[in-house]
Amino acid sequence: MPKVLRVELTSDQECEVRERLRAGDLTPGTRLRLEYIRLMGQGLTVPEVADLLECNDVTVRGAIHRFAARGFDALTDAPRPGRPASATRETGRRWPPCWTSPPGRAVPGLPPRCATGRPRNGECGSQRPG
Repeated sequence: MPKVLRVELTSDQECEVRERLRAGDLTPGTRLRLEYIRLMGQGLTVPEVADLLECNDVTVRGAIHRFAARGFDALTDAPRPGRPASATRETGRRWPPCWTSPPGRAVPGLPPRCATGRPRNGECGSQRPG
């Protein structure tokens, strides 16, 4: 039988949990882990929190152990591997309309099967099927 985990938050920690949950820039994973801590601080058990938030007990236990070892900063998402995205909203505005329109929709002034906006003269190379 797993050990019973308890989270006892000080009033300062409770305030910090509430402030962090109010932040608009939280990722869904970070928000969920903060909810685990908040609910555990209110006296709920791991299975109750897992049932309430529709996740696995092991997931809740992992977040509690991370919090106990390293505090609030351990609840944030780890950086993702790989190169950061190079496309931004600004580059999206410069794309031809046929790249941003749904497939099959005709774009005025463009041949119906060209995906780049160039005339269909064989140089395009990225023709939409159909």
